Amino acid sequence: MTEENHPLIAGRYRLVERIGQGGMGRVWRGLDQQLFGREVAIKEILFPPGMNEADREALLRRFTGEARAAVTLSHPGVITVHDVVEHRGAPVIVMELIRGRSLAAEIRSHGRLPVRRVAEIGATVLDALTEAHAARIVHRDIKPDNVLLAKDRVVLTDFGIAHLADATTKLSHSGIVIGTPQYMPPEQLDGKRPTPANDLWALGATLYHAVEGHPPFEAEGLHALAVAVFTRPHRPSVHAGPLAPLLDALLTKDPAERVGAAEAAETLRAVLGASSSPTVPDPSGGVVGPARHRVPDRPTVPPVVAAPDEQPPTLDATAPPEPGDRTSGGPRGLTRRSTVLGTVLAVLATGSLLTWSLTRDDGPRGGGAGGSGSAAASVTVRIGVDAPLSGGLASMGTGIRNSAELAVRTANETGHVPGVTFELTALDDGADPAKGAVNATRFVSDDKVVGVVGPLNSGVARTLVPVLSRAGVVNVSPGNTDPALTLGPDWATGTRARPYSTYFRTVGTDADQGPFAARYLHGAGKTELYVVDDASPHGTAVASGLTAEWKKLGGTVVGTERVDPAERDFAGLALRVRSSGAEAVYFGGYYDTAAPLSQQLKQAGVTVPLMGGDGIFDQAYLTGNPRADGDLATQIGVPAEESAAGRDFLARYEKAGYAQPPGWYGPYAYDATWAIVEAVKDLAESNGGTLPGGTRAKLPRAVERLAFDGVTGPVAFDGAGDAVDRRLTVYQVDGGGWQARTSGSSTP
Repeated sequence: MTEENHPLIAGRYRLVERIGQGGMGRVWRGLDQQLFGREVAIKEILFPPGMNEADREALLRRFTGEARAAVTLSHPGVITVHDVVEHRGAPVIVMELIRGRSLAAEIRSHGRLPVRRVAEIGATVLDALTEAHAARIVHRDIKPDNVLLAKDRVVLTDFGIAHLADATTKLSHSGIVIGTPQYMPPEQLDGKRPTPANDLWALGATLYHAVEGHPPFEAEGLHALAVAVFTRPHRPSVHAGPLAPLLDALLTKDPAERVGAAEAAETLRAVLGASSSPTVPDPSGGVVGPARHRVPDRPTVPPVVAAPDEQPPTLDATAPPEPGDRTSGGPRGLTRRSTVLGTVLAVLATGSLLTWSLTRDDGPRGGGAGGSGSAAASVTVRIGVDAPLSGGLASMGTGIRNSAELAVRTANETGHVPGVTFELTALDDGADPAKGAVNATRFVSDDKVVGVVGPLNSGVARTLVPVLSRAGVVNVSPGNTDPALTLGPDWATGTRARPYSTYFRTVGTDADQGPFAARYLHGAGKTELYVVDDASPHGTAVASGLTAEWKKLGGTVVGTERVDPAERDFAGLALRVRSSGAEAVYFGGYYDTAAPLSQQLKQAGVTVPLMGGDGIFDQAYLTGNPRADGDLATQIGVPAEESAAGRDFLARYEKAGYAQPPGWYGPYAYDATWAIVEAVKDLAESNGGTLPGGTRAKLPRAVERLAFDGVTGPVAFDGAGDAVDRRLTVYQVDGGGWQARTSGSSTP
């Protein structure tokens, strides 16, 4: 379509000039001749080159759906559609003309935007999205180009690929990419049915771009970008200030764990209210006091909000469990609203993270850990524990907490660090990543906490570790297996850089599991392997590591496939595996998908074993799969019963009277806690028997130097913060139960 010598469209709309073009359409400024020359925006469809007729029809339906969707909406934040007409066999949409420019153009001209302005834009777009979602409309292509900034409005435009939530057609089946990959969530890249959670991720990516000046994910090429979105955490925000917790919550990879629209809106209101109010709201509902200064893009030195011996502001309605509490449960879990909002308010209240020092139990004038003083008076230091003390993983989390408490009790009873008494403060994360940053903020605000043990889940670690790292608080985990936490987001491509100098772990990682499994299968005489994964960070990490090692060993990969973890029908895949001649199937992912896959493989006559990582090493894999015998799984670490030190730990744990067993991760939590105890001892001994000033800041370097015999074996850390002695165990299902088969080092 051109404006030159062109008849009126539908007998009334005259083209004036082209004002925009995107992948799905071309937009013109035009005049409505029947309404006294009113200016309008006219959008025509663009067909990709080489598109077949079926795809053209599908795209036409989608484009027409834009108009039908947008016509149903009446909101100042949504562009108004005036008319839908046809021209030369293609639909044309006539819309209001917005005078202004896009958010993308604003970023290109001025760079990153101030936090408050980004919050204002986010609040308006979110309100418009709430209206659309209530009408069962999912936009599917939110990005800076589709956010228009007028003089007095922020307008969301281009519902050209909007999808009615009850529709069943998937354009992705035809190979057409729906959306802009830099702002698309993992589930949309994977072609799953669109939901409002898609738009919330895209909004988070858009706001991240606005406040940071670049998208959260960048890579060369669509494939590399998709891999980054699927497998890597987004780059930590630097300039987002109080918006950072919300951006993290919006960019959560699992849509079920992503923050909702109502919670996001409340958080944005808190940010906007705080930046314009002379007082700073307290998470408990009161006021902390007059604001010392306007919150900058990246807070620097904050005011002290609590006296050294006072409890920090409470971010939830429950207190952490006391060290002596041995119940299998934990404190009532925080709601997602309170966790994300609480984190934002904590950032607003403190402005940033302090340089903290310890205080003596007998008063601040005694010197203590924060200065120099007599060694006669006892100094109390606290070790924090973050673990799931409620929810489905409470048994493992409670075992971690109890094991850490046993280490603290042992250190105190034996006087392991003369003049120092250790205490434990445990916080519940409920295995919810949204709670990680909140708990980290609480640990940081307690000036007696010198280090933190945990968390169990890598998802929680991705929100907790950055906060602790910025505060210089050492963190030793007994359970995180995401390689990116120590090797950086690009580790899979061979580019490795340690992102957090304060983070360590006593276990191996997903990068170890795949190669270990490959060596086991190859040693068992297997040569041909079918590899399947579920596109999760864990699944892709273990599957890619296995594939690389398998090829080095001379094995053949006879087939690869990526499955939807929500699917339960694998009949077609089972037939492909059977015809491939594979001698084993490796699955990267979790037990709830692996169990039906294994069962259907057996039903299709595939009698070879299915092997996976620790994601399938679960009792639920057995209860959901009565034909699991012969299947295999790797587990990080080795059973405590295999060593004298491990058996001694188990005996002491039992003698202590804990109701909940330590579980697999308990011994590693004990060693993680003991690493902090040993580091405190090292600092005291190096300072003439008393803790030096700035103990907290010095502990990470002390942990780096450690080497001791723990209950799990030798404990020391490499330059990335990973355990030097990383061992794994292969388990096999035999008689309906997991049985240990062999243990070994992560290195050949």
